[in-house]
Amino acid sequence: MTITITTAPCCWGVDDVRNPNLPAWERVFDEAAAAGYGGLELGPYGYVPLGSERVVTALDERKLSIVAGTIFDDLVSPENHANLLRQTDEICAVVTRLPQPVEVPGQRFGTPYLTVMDWGHDQRDYAAGHSDRAPRLSDEAWAGMVANIKAIAALARDKYGVRAVIHPHAGGYIEFADEIERIADDVPAELAGFCIDTGHTYYAGMDPVETLKKFADRLDYVHFKDIDETVFRRVLGEKIRFFDACAQGVMCPIGRGVIDYPAVKRALEEIGYHGFITVEQERDPLSVSGSLADVKESRDYLRSVGF
Repeated sequence: MTITITTAPCCWGVDDVRNPNLPAWERVFDEAAAAGYGGLELGPYGYVPLGSERVVTALDERKLSIVAGTIFDDLVSPENHANLLRQTDEICAVVTRLPQPVEVPGQRFGTPYLTVMDWGHDQRDYAAGHSDRAPRLSDEAWAGMVANIKAIAALARDKYGVRAVIHPHAGGYIEFADEIERIADDVPAELAGFCIDTGHTYYAGMDPVETLKKFADRLDYVHFKDIDETVFRRVLGEKIRFFDACAQGVMCPIGRGVIDYPAVKRALEEIGYHGFITVEQERDPLSVSGSLADVKESRDYLRSVGF
């Protein structure tokens, strides 16, 4: 198993670019490098200035590379189609020009990836982690979402050579086991792979180890998180948005939480995964002072168990 560990701006509270409390992207780059990561994701659309040579220089100075860009938006609404394709164009144009990590032996698709996540629906946000009460899309709305994902993936692949990876995400319309299975059936493997996230998988009531194994044939990219079980059980009993739960500390440094990472390692070895794993820990940007210590703790723990 050949693995490169990277990180992402969400560890510094960067999820919603409209949040006025986000740290400067230069700080994220500084602390990612200081914590021992060789690369990171670009973050949500609009956070890092697109097309800026300052970004290339900043990455080079810190010996960092960019492993993926992100679409984190409403994938369902037909009226959002043009916006999604514009984001795809702009993100792929940038990430393909930024410093790239060295491809590892056995890697199924080269970087950069485009992680594709559905987001922006109150009725699902408040039902995150609750499969029994989360509304499902109608067949018509589901077909529209699939069409949007296919269009994103085709544009990324055909124009830029970028592999799109579908990321099931707590609070979106691709979260639970039935939805992941359905999207696997409806979006062909030659068009898009999966990015399975251990934290979101657990949050949605699934076993991260078994989920990684189940979708091994679609697994192009992996995200690692850990979950504070005490906080998790408490927030599941509240009517709460997903990122409000994150602000309360439901995500914790890897090794402190409930997910069995030695078992995850064995699963990845069993399925022969080679490539990139990105460490994430969603948090409130107002607690950014703890980000460096937390991402370093996560990296050090993963190193201690063989990653």
